[in-house]
Amino acid sequence: MRNTLYYGDNLAILREYIDDASVDLIYLDPPFNSARSYNVLFKHESGDAAEAQVKAFDDTWHWGQDAERTYHELVTKGVPPVADMIGAMRQFIGDNQMMAYLVMMAARLAELHRVLKPTGSLYLHCDPTASHYLKVILDTIWGAQNYRNEIVWQRTNVHS
Repeated sequence: MRNTLYYGDNLAILREYIDDASVDLIYLDPPFNSARSYNVLFKHESGDAAEAQVKAFDDTWHWGQDAERTYHELVTKGVPPVADMIGAMRQFIGDNQMMAYLVMMAARLAELHRVLKPTGSLYLHCDPTASHYLKVILDTIWGAQNYRNEIVWQRTNVHS
């Protein structure tokens, strides 16, 4: 639906509300599997930091029932190349935090492939801890020939 903001799990929203080949551009900035908790910090009207904060999300993934269920869905209902790739990754990586993260990402990337127009573009913002695995997943879903480039940010110290 045009000009609509959805709130919630993007996998469920993609499946329920987004039509095939209907999206021109996807910018994906998922959690990075950093094993950290992130909070929303508040400030007083004066601009000073307040003690209040709200937990925004945990960027920690665990192999459990949700990961197992999503994995099973990928290997039994997914397209054969994705099923084979995610099965091979599990054999190589094992049932751990990284595999739980990759299963979560693979399910979403498969749905994003479904909704992206053939002329569309996807930008995936990720960090080096999982980027090599995510590139394999992307190549499996979209085809290695569709990879265009990697954008690398050079961070600088603003105080120097």
